[in-house]
Formats: sequence, C-alpha cells, structure tokens
Amino acid sequence: MRESIEALVVGGGPAGLMAAEALSAAGRRVLVAEAKPSIGRKFLMAGKSGLNLTKDEPGGAFVAAYREGADWLAPMLAAFGPAEVADWARGLGVEVFTGSSGRVFPRGMKASPLLRAWAGRLAAAGVATRTRWRWTGWSADGAAVFETPAGAAAVEAGATVLALGGGSWARLGSDGAWRDVLAAAGIASAPLRPSNVGFRVAWSAHMARHFGAPVKPARLSAGGREATGEFVVSAQGVEGGAVYALSPELAAGGLLRVDLAPGLDAPAVLGRLRRGRGGDSFVNRLRKGLGLAPVKVALIREFAPEAAASPLAAAAAVKALAIPLAGPRPLDEAISTAGGLPRAALDDGLMLRALPGVFAAGEMLDWEAPTGGYLLTACLATGRWAGRAAAIRLGSSS
Repeated sequence: MRESIEALVVGGGPAGLMAAEALSAAGRRVLVAEAKPSIGRKFLMAGKSGLNLTKDEPGGAFVAAYREGADWLAPMLAAFGPAEVADWARGLGVEVFTGSSGRVFPRGMKASPLLRAWAGRLAAAGVATRTRWRWTGWSADGAAVFETPAGAAAVEAGATVLALGGGSWARLGSDGAWRDVLAAAGIASAPLRPSNVGFRVAWSAHMARHFGAPVKPARLSAGGREATGEFVVSAQGVEGGAVYALSPELAAGGLLRVDLAPGLDAPAVLGRLRRGRGGDSFVNRLRKGLGLAPVKVALIREFAPEAAASPLAAAAAVKALAIPLAGPRPLDEAISTAGGLPRAALDDGLMLRALPGVFAAGEMLDWEAPTGGYLLTACLATGRWAGRAAAIRLGSSS
C-alpha cells in the first residue's frame, strides 16, 4: 500500500496535532499517522487529575523555567505562550480558569472534551488520521514506512513532521524507539533520561504506616536550587511536585534537604522547641511546639535520630533534614523525559539538517521543564512552529 500526501505528521499527541493544525491552516493536505488505536492517549492520561494547560505568569519567568532550553524555545513560546494556549482552548469551546498558583485549567478540568473538539475541528478541515500505524523509518526512495493492521504501508510526503514523544509511558505511545530509527539514518540524539520523576528511598519498616502521606508545606533544596510546595512519601520513595521540580539536580546526585517548617526561621524553631514542658517527649515537642504532622516527625526520626538529643539538634533537623536517595524511578514512570534531538541537529524551523523536509517537535527535542503547564505549552508551541515551517517549505518547493 502506497500513497502520496503533501504533509505527513507522525504522532498524534499534542505536538503532532498542533503541527497538523498549522499545516492545514496553510491550505495543505495533511495525514496524521498514530501508532496507538486512538490519538492523544498521553494527553488524556495527563488530564485525569485535572488538565494543566499552561501557567499564567510573565513571559520572562515562564521561559526561564525551561532552563538550558530557554534560549532555544524562547521564540516559539513568544509566538504561542500561555495567553495563546488559553485563547486556543477557548476557540475550541472550552472555557479555562486560572488557579491560585497561576496554573491554567479547563473549567471542567478534563482533557477529553478538549481533545474531542480538537479532533473534530481537524477532521472538518480535512486532516486525515490513521491509527495503529507504527512508523519504522524510510524506504530506499524516501517514503515513510509503516506497519499497519493491513500490512506494510508507505507514504510519500512533501514534508514530514515527527512528533513521537519522549520515552516515558510507553504503553501510551512514547517509547523512544524513534531514536534507533533516526540513528540508522545517521542522526544522533542525546540519551533519554527521566524528568519530573520520583526518587527511590530505602525506608525502614516503621515508615510503612506513612506511605501515601503528603508532606506539606515543605521547602526542598538540591544542587543550589529550591522548590517550595509538597511531596508524598510512598513505598518506593518520594514523589510529587516539589520533588519533580528538582529532578535535574537530584538525578545529578545532589543531596536532598528538606525544610519541614518553611514558615519559621531557625531561631523561631529553636525558641519553640525550648519552650516545651520539661517532661515532654521529643515527639511531643515537635508536635506541640511546631505543629508538625506525624509524617514529618517520622521523617526526622528516620534520618536524624540525633535530633532527640537536644532542642538545638532538633531545630537543625527540622530546618535542613537530609534525605538520602537511591536514584530516580524508572524512565517509563517519569511524567516526562529529557534528552532527545539536540539543537545543533535542527535548523531554526526545527527541520533536521541531515534530512531536508523532515521536522521534529515536542518531547523529541532535547529540552526539559517542570510540571505546572510548561510541558504541554512547549509541546503545542514547538508543534505549531514545526508545522508552520513545514508549510513554508512546501510553499517554496511547489
């Protein structure tokens, strides 16, 4: 089976669908090929606990969250940033609201209405979608080759946008297999590594009763960076927003320290501990003097048994408790991944320098960002950027 199309998009996640939308808006015939039985599967999973579309904050602060990738992504985010994402959702008939943290959500919190409306708009614009089409590379004459339920298929395209995701949640489609395909074509990429991921901790038996308990509020630090919020003690270790925010530093071996009373300075903590009754136990001083939740007390007992010796030692543990980590959880459990195609491999339009006419977008690119709306916004922005650049190339070659 062989066919020809003006524009081919490989991958039906947010980056791929946005590339298809940009190409269609430019008047191009578009085919989206998706390996899974339906599009947007990871998008739907991300929305199970409330779809965080973007974050409403000043442009400079928003872009800075992408760290080493900030300079690269800056023009793409300037063209399609938080305000544009919110307007795009409204254009699909989905109202949004901004929470107290600045995070932007659909009014109904769910991803499915947005995805249905988006898929409907793309179909009405003539975008064709093929599911259960797994891309395996290119034929000798440059056609994209797929494994499909009906057998092998080949697609000749004037321009191709690859939007195949990172390497986490393989069951939803992001398995990172594209790295081997591109390597066979002579295109190297940085190894995929977990980002926004939990870290393993070798707990003692007495911590089991606290598994699932949130630790909040807390201020975490590692490698010279800080994150204030909360995290969760689980059977596997620690996870949650504040931990995810420090994933790069922790993965690099940074020591995790936790301030369990971020609202009090060290002298205030020490003063409260010293005001306890003479007969109070160590645990009661922590609970009564500081109002620490049982899980916080348990963490101090787990990692700073010396804190029971004196109020001074206890105060030091409360303000800077060191939690030894045993490495990140597996790649497939990460919310997102870092690594992928480096900036040097692509031109300013996200076209692969070694493969003219082939573009890449989304988590395939080597950028990293914390949770909080940054991940999805960058996928949408890079997909739109690559789709528009592909449309321009088609226009110049027609």
